[in-house]
Amino acid sequence: MARYLAAWFAMLLVSVLNGMLRDFTYGRHMPELLAHQLSTLIGIVLLGAVIRLYMRRWPFASARQALSVGLFWMALTVAFEFLFFHYVGGLSWAALLANYDLSAGRLWPLILLWVAFAPYLFYRLRR
Repeated sequence: MARYLAAWFAMLLVSVLNGMLRDFTYGRHMPELLAHQLSTLIGIVLLGAVIRLYMRRWPFASARQALSVGLFWMALTVAFEFLFFHYVGGLSWAALLANYDLSAGRLWPLILLWVAFAPYLFYRLRR
């Protein structure tokens, strides 16, 4: 369990660095929605690299374990997002939920799906 939590903290760090990259570089030169979308794509690549490196060091024993860990990581991510950004960041629940609106071009749910299912996908591709 500690390995899975450590991997999630590594993904959290990579995500924070990705957000900083967006806020301090390209995000200043393009519309917010486009910067969010580009950051989502960069995040998917970076998180995929973290997950892949993690799996090379500590391979999953089964597809079921890979899926379980991915869903665990997704749950941690959603809990962190809502609890941290509401209680520490001061964002409203409505503002947090707006990030899930695919019809408005918000791609955050793709990150969550990637975190949930990338371990399973990588496990299957490795076999």
